[in-house]
Amino acid sequence: MINKIKSLVEEIDTLQASTIEDIEALRIKYLSKKGEISQLMTDFRHVAPEEKKHIGQLLNELKEKATEKINSLKEQHKSKDNNVQDIDLTKTAYSEPIGTRHPLSLVKNEIIEIFSRLGFSIAEGPEIEDDWHVFGSLNFAEDHPARDMQDTFFIQSQPDVILRTHTSSVQTRVMESTQPPIRIICPGRVYRNEAISYRAHCFFHQLEALYVDKNVSFADLKQVLLFFAKEMFGADTQIRLRPSYFPFTEPSAEMDISCNICGGKGCPFCKHTGWVEILGCGMVDPNVLEANGIDSSVYSGYALGMGIERITNLKYRVKDLRLFSENDTRFLDQFNSAN
Repeated sequence: MINKIKSLVEEIDTLQASTIEDIEALRIKYLSKKGEISQLMTDFRHVAPEEKKHIGQLLNELKEKATEKINSLKEQHKSKDNNVQDIDLTKTAYSEPIGTRHPLSLVKNEIIEIFSRLGFSIAEGPEIEDDWHVFGSLNFAEDHPARDMQDTFFIQSQPDVILRTHTSSVQTRVMESTQPPIRIICPGRVYRNEAISYRAHCFFHQLEALYVDKNVSFADLKQVLLFFAKEMFGADTQIRLRPSYFPFTEPSAEMDISCNICGGKGCPFCKHTGWVEILGCGMVDPNVLEANGIDSSVYSGYALGMGIERITNLKYRVKDLRLFSENDTRFLDQFNSAN
């Protein structure tokens, strides 16, 4: 009997089963009432008294081993079933490509990082705005010709409700609820009623900056602009400021940078001038400060704004604005290495 027990132990050690039916067959073979271990238990009564203790211990160990082995096979089979259930049968057999960050997101994050090093924090506001925050609080009179500079989407049922044409509305919301010092950047999507083409779209993205405090001067603005240009486009980048007009800043200027393609020597991209316009800026008009509850006799400030698509075009030389919103993976995959 001892040899039979040892043989069964070795046999049980090597048991394998691929289906639940095979496992049940093994259970019946070894552990059922008519199984091999039960048969040994029946034969145990014929064992000599002096051997009963030793053989009884071996039989108990054999039964425990068989039970553990059968349970182990059941657990393995159950684990395989769970893995099969986790398979999505609707999923394509081909591996799915890993996505990349959108080029506009890459550039926006880079601009935010540059201004954050200068102490600017992010402010956000609603895209559906009212006329006061978009125009009235920014020195646009109701009959001001500057309103014609921006083709606005109006909500027909509520003529005072519009889609914001610039993120300057975020600046006014911050100014009317916060006393200086104010140092913020306002990234976001804006909307204008324009025909869609390779150089224009009905929506695009802006990032504006506002700094209001005591004794803020145009020299402060110029140094921030120079720092931004060099950090964004390279240490050799030069800037120039040209007089311009914006209703909410006085004096106002537009900033050009030396062409980052030809290095300022002149090329078709910069129309052989050596300069490329990238943003508008100026000192916050005292009327804007007063309209938003800030004493213009105590505080002054500067503001600047740029189109993120414009900066992205300069950085990555994208010639068609429509590519940014068409979700063509062939276009987006080109920026994989920039993530």
